[in-house]
Amino acid sequence: MAEGADNVIEHKAYARVGFLGNPSDVYHGKTIAFSLSNFYATVHLRPSDELIIQPHPTHDLVSFDSHHQLVDRLKSEGYYGGVRLLMAIYKVFYNYCHDNDIELHHTNFTLSYDTNIPRQSGLSGSSGIVCAALNCFLDFYKVRHLIKVEVRPNLILAAEEELGIVAGLQDRVAQVYGGLVYMDFNKESMNKLGHGTYIPMDLSLLPPLYLIYVANPSDSGKVHSKVRQRWLDGDEFIVSTMLEVANIAEEGKTALEEKDYSKLASLMNKNFDLRRLMFGDDALGDVNIKMVEIARKVGAASKFTGSGGAVVAYCPEGTSQVKLLEDECHEAGFVLIPLEPFPSRLNEIDLKTLQM
Repeated sequence: MAEGADNVIEHKAYARVGFLGNPSDVYHGKTIAFSLSNFYATVHLRPSDELIIQPHPTHDLVSFDSHHQLVDRLKSEGYYGGVRLLMAIYKVFYNYCHDNDIELHHTNFTLSYDTNIPRQSGLSGSSGIVCAALNCFLDFYKVRHLIKVEVRPNLILAAEEELGIVAGLQDRVAQVYGGLVYMDFNKESMNKLGHGTYIPMDLSLLPPLYLIYVANPSDSGKVHSKVRQRWLDGDEFIVSTMLEVANIAEEGKTALEEKDYSKLASLMNKNFDLRRLMFGDDALGDVNIKMVEIARKVGAASKFTGSGGAVVAYCPEGTSQVKLLEDECHEAGFVLIPLEPFPSRLNEIDLKTLQM
């Protein structure tokens, strides 16, 4: 966070990779995720006479040269920008403070944002904007010490749920905490505490990892999956398989701590294979599956970073294998970049709330 001479508050929230165990976070499972410095969302807040939410000149475009540009824009980018996200998190933040007798001063502000997180990449672009905005509010109103770190992911998720975005807590925990985090969303903790158990891990335990993604994805949507309803109905296959996915995170935590990267590679592959069994190829999408298969073609381990749009890959054989993967990705029209994990940025006040 930085404050300039004109009292501007700035916060960044970094993209995240769902590394192991996803998507079991919404099924009382366990996951490991980490933040990365390659991509981030930035929110600026400055005091002003009126309360203003500024549209982004690109992501909230409302002026067009022609009806062709408007229609083409909607086909490629969809309907939604970041303004709605900023409004939703302010509403959730305000209501939380009101319900918990946290007094807010009455100074107005102007809020603006920017982001370079690739669209539809499964790297938590929307929650990045929301997380950065929440951090701005915590400092603007000087209430950071009053809202526990564990609670903040719930507020971010609640803001997205306001807008009909279906997601789990994993992404929001990763962006609030930063660094590498092991998460346990067991039902007992969720019911008793309202949140899971979150354990920061040593970021240096991660091996070199790579991101594969599509530079310009289409906004075609995904085939509806019935996995959630089947799980709620107690479908034996879905329940048992999702438990296997959750256990991958637990095994992965041990593999990382022991630096057993051969085991880690097998767990990454198993994570994707189980997801594919449950959701089916139609729901996963041809392009997403192709990214995984290209990595496996050269012997790299690979899985989704989220629900699709990007893949995290690990090349156990090193530089020569990475070069093979680069060539395959280039031929297929995919982008391949080395991931740069980003350490936790929790400050002293945040750490004190963890002990409350």
